[in-house]
Amino acid sequence: METVTLQHQFQTLLEQHRKIVFKVASTYCRHAEGRRDVAQEICAQLWKAFPHYDGQRSFSTWMYRIALNVAISFVRSNRQRERHATDLDESIDIAIEDRTRAHESDENVRALQAFIERQDPLHRALLLLYLEERSYRDIAEILGISESNVATKINRLKQRIREHIA
Repeated sequence: METVTLQHQFQTLLEQHRKIVFKVASTYCRHAEGRRDVAQEICAQLWKAFPHYDGQRSFSTWMYRIALNVAISFVRSNRQRERHATDLDESIDIAIEDRTRAHESDENVRALQAFIERQDPLHRALLLLYLEERSYRDIAEILGISESNVATKINRLKQRIREHIA
């Protein structure tokens, strides 16, 4: 009976936060097959770790931490097959009415995507979480680094993005 309740609780939370799985998978995998593999592995690892989840903490933060660790491990173990690719089309939603501004914005989004593709897994994770408007505290907890380290790395990344897009 307890396993059924645990499974139901997990399925409910996973359904509520499933976008996290897809965002992380699409950030680390270029091709649909790779995204499916990573998403499936993320779900498997979430289920495996779920009995140890502390309900007093944010599920989404816990989920991001596991999802990013799985995705980073996937990238590291499959470097020949999947080279630092990012598809943020689903992660970045830009609504600009003016066509000229929209075109400029599209170019900026493509430039940002190209920049993110060249980053190592940690910096990709930082940018994904920053674009998701997660707090520095959440990012630090998810990535296992200090808040000041998050702030420093994000500020450096912002500067590099400005230089890259300029």
